[in-house]
Amino acid sequence: MNYSRRHLLQGSLAAGGSLAAFGDQHLAEELERKLRGRRPLGIVFCVSDGMSQGVLSMSEAFSQQVRSQGTVWWNLMSSQKAVMGLMDTASSSSLVTDSAAASSAWSGGQRIPNGKINVDEQGREIESLGETLEKSHLRLGLVSSATITHATPAAFAATVPNRGQEESIAEQYLNRVDVLLGGGSRFFDPKVRKDHQNLFEIFEKQNYQVIRTRNELLHSKSEKLLGTFSPGYLPYELDRKHDEELMKKIPSLAEMTEAALSRFLSSGDPFLMQMEGARIDHAAHQNDIGAILHEQLAFDDAVAKVLTLTAHREDILVILTSDHGNANPGLNGTGSSYRETNRSFSKVAEITRSTENFLSQCQQELRHSKLDLAEFFTSTYGFAPSANELDALMERLSGREVVEWSQQHKNSVGLLGQIVGNVTGVGWTGICHTADPTQLTSTGPGANQFAGLIRNDSVRDRLLRLLPI
Repeated sequence: MNYSRRHLLQGSLAAGGSLAAFGDQHLAEELERKLRGRRPLGIVFCVSDGMSQGVLSMSEAFSQQVRSQGTVWWNLMSSQKAVMGLMDTASSSSLVTDSAAASSAWSGGQRIPNGKINVDEQGREIESLGETLEKSHLRLGLVSSATITHATPAAFAATVPNRGQEESIAEQYLNRVDVLLGGGSRFFDPKVRKDHQNLFEIFEKQNYQVIRTRNELLHSKSEKLLGTFSPGYLPYELDRKHDEELMKKIPSLAEMTEAALSRFLSSGDPFLMQMEGARIDHAAHQNDIGAILHEQLAFDDAVAKVLTLTAHREDILVILTSDHGNANPGLNGTGSSYRETNRSFSKVAEITRSTENFLSQCQQELRHSKLDLAEFFTSTYGFAPSANELDALMERLSGREVVEWSQQHKNSVGLLGQIVGNVTGVGWTGICHTADPTQLTSTGPGANQFAGLIRNDSVRDRLLRLLPI
């Protein structure tokens, strides 16, 4: 009988419990060893970019509040069906990494300076995972809510001395990456590219289906896809959900993930796929609790899609992690004996737009009268700022400094984060990446390779030991 991975895991846990009652765990242990000993046909590497540990716990609480159900990641950890670990995230140039160096460590197998993609301190190029897989005819897919040429996906398939060279990164994807889904159309568009190359046309000639809208994605048929759904990053999920036109045009991260993974699973060929929830990191940089939790739930929905599509497969390894923390948001206790904490945190659900959207609207519509700003703030965040908070915000929006002892928070986003935190209970340590280890959760054949404390530059070898290369 061909048991699915889910049934085998359930069976081993059940067997372990019943046999223990009779003093014999041999069968349960044998079943678990059998699963661990398998090599995967495919690996799905899921990256919640910039996710500090506090985001994971707050997104679980937020999901319970707004959706009356928990998150898939939290459930996976609590079900004891997954292997747990931590990722040591440093780069060669700093205790605190950026996304380029972090993803390059995964892909190239060595730590490099921040800002570079698979190029070391001496300027030597390092072979990416994508190049290695290409030589062995394994398939590669990249899905991201940033530009698809952004640092995290780029490091799995490209080599450039500066992460900002996204036009060059786009060229290197051709015939190395089978499925590309995200933002960043401007790096393929001849009207915008500096060299005026029409990469859309070049990819089409190599049998890629080029798609630009959600509807085109949902009806796409080709095995090879280039889908870019905005000139730059995809919009924040919080803003997408409040805009019908964006909902129609821009696919969700879960929809892009399903489109990519279903192609790999149906082909039967060995593969590696990276799926990135990129804007979790961007929201953290902006101390934006509303955006970050909606982004994390969107990422979690994509993970749910991965687990659903692979539920009856015993040959797929799924890895969940982050490249680094960012701003370390955390829920602080509020009220006497912290009794107001839950009520305070529930105010996050009333936020209707991202900080990015809020500040853009303030600049475009010149909301510089206190009355206008107060009304717009209240409609965005669900509460009215105090007189002092409103005065400080007016000063910052006018380009003037306000009294602030934290150098990281002497800016509009830092100020907004503190004002919103006074009501929601959420605090931030700054607006930059952090050095703390990140969560690592794996399930499927080979998951034991990612147990314990794992250095980011050991990931490449662990992946290549598992893939049929």
